[in-house]
Amino acid sequence: MTDHQDVALDWMNGDGEARPPADLRPEVPHPARMYDYYLGGKDNFPADRAAAEQVLALGPLVRISALANRAFLQRAVRHLAEQGIRQFLDIGTGIPSAGNTHETAQRVAPSARVAYLDNDPIVLVHGRALLAGAARGSVSVLQADLREPKAILADPGVRELLDLDQPVALLLFAVLHFVDEADDPYAIVRTLVDALPSGSYLAISHATGDFSTPEEAGRGPAIYKNATAQLTMRSREQVLRFFDGLELQEPGLVTAPQWRPDQPEQPTDSQVAIWAGVARKP
Repeated sequence: MTDHQDVALDWMNGDGEARPPADLRPEVPHPARMYDYYLGGKDNFPADRAAAEQVLALGPLVRISALANRAFLQRAVRHLAEQGIRQFLDIGTGIPSAGNTHETAQRVAPSARVAYLDNDPIVLVHGRALLAGAARGSVSVLQADLREPKAILADPGVRELLDLDQPVALLLFAVLHFVDEADDPYAIVRTLVDALPSGSYLAISHATGDFSTPEEAGRGPAIYKNATAQLTMRSREQVLRFFDGLELQEPGLVTAPQWRPDQPEQPTDSQVAIWAGVARKP
């Protein structure tokens, strides 16, 4: 995108009330904008590109992992729509790119409804531009912070679009690794899942250092220390904890390319250090 001198913009909350201008903070790298750069997008600032290039300098696997995570999102959403899910709560959605949640779900079920939530103002701007091509009343883009799950559940925009008494797919793709232990990510997920009825689903992808040496695994998080959110990689056992009390769907918790692949050749586990899984609430 064009680099701005003045980066304040106005936006609306879920109940349609104007809020104060939000600062994009272009001088501080943001994970959503860095991820956009990994995917080849243009909605990022020089600070985002500089930090992303530091991560990419660690090896080509970073971009491979980003693309594999995106492909997992599409396969998981398609699977959930095929299981009859018609409501999707996508938190930490990131900057829109081809094959978004609503596009994927509505190819299977045109009546599917999607609430996108993110805490980055630039995501809101671009996400709302997508609404021009979405079925009216089927998609909303709202500002919210995953670390405030009760506020998410009470958000008027979420409540207006989604019926939380009916099954919902809770999507947490590549976002929980930006919630550190001090914010208790397990309690956050438990609060969200507990509010959803039986028959709902939880889909997660999460960065891991399981396939790296301790030194290698520490390089990425070190770069993110100057970003707006820190990177906390977790082991397979730690990621499994997010699914406690739920029924993991086949093939269980695997690396992103191995979750129901639709192409014969996939990157290896060591090439894509992202755990991925989908579970049903009984």
